[in-house]
Amino acid sequence: MTLQLAGNPQPKFHSGVFEVRPPQAAYAIDGVRLRALMALMVMKDTISNKLREAFTPESLQVVDESHLHEGHAGHRPSGETHFRVYIVSQAFKGKSRVDRHRMINSALAAELAGSVHALAIHAQAPGEGGT
Repeated sequence: MTLQLAGNPQPKFHSGVFEVRPPQAAYAIDGVRLRALMALMVMKDTISNKLREAFTPESLQVVDESHLHEGHAGHRPSGETHFRVYIVSQAFKGKSRVDRHRMINSALAAELAGSVHALAIHAQAPGEGGT
């Protein structure tokens, strides 16, 4: 069994463990953790891509905070449940905080209706201070 990862050598599956051997290091991860890690990366990338497409932000940071919510409502062992977004976009100029949140929630409607349980939003227009 093999798994293709962009920019990395081909991982190998040995005795229930994925082994990835980049040029200067070797890493091993079991299949369950690898699936969880890939799911987190996929959802984080999906959120980032959708927000870039919708708002052409000057800056964007998507932080996975799922690990902070273990044992809480909405948390799943596979992760991809709780995210925090920091975004600065001209699209938010003159918009209220509620309107900005509605815009982002609309852009991520499918994710919020699916596996994303919580999304903390910090949305600003260029030149605005604070967080």
